[in-house]
Amino acid sequence: MEEKEVLDTNENNNVSEQPQSSMNNNTNMQGDMNNIPDNYKPISMWGYFGYEILFSIPCVGFILLLVFSFGGTQNVNLKNFARSYFCFIIVFAIIVAIVVSVIGAGVIAGITGSSANI
Repeated sequence: MEEKEVLDTNENNNVSEQPQSSMNNNTNMQGDMNNIPDNYKPISMWGYFGYEILFSIPCVGFILLLVFSFGGTQNVNLKNFARSYFCFIIVFAIIVAIVVSVIGAGVIAGITGSSANI
């Protein structure tokens, strides 16, 4: 087991060295995870995957996306994920609209240009 030296300051601002094992450090981190309020609990990788599938359902997913984006949950991480997914959908819709309008304008120009040459 690897030990680390941690500098500790006591009341007189004297620095003392204390060995601390990495196992104790991991245990303290796990204890800190349990003390996180419910509003800030992290979402697991499978949670993100599940919400991604849920938001991909055509009508129901979009409605739930709007609900989670605009305050339907107290979890800040889920709210931010829903907002980012909503922004992605908006950007994607704008790009699709631009591409469709450019292709549509090209098709219309091709149709009107070819009928004038007949």
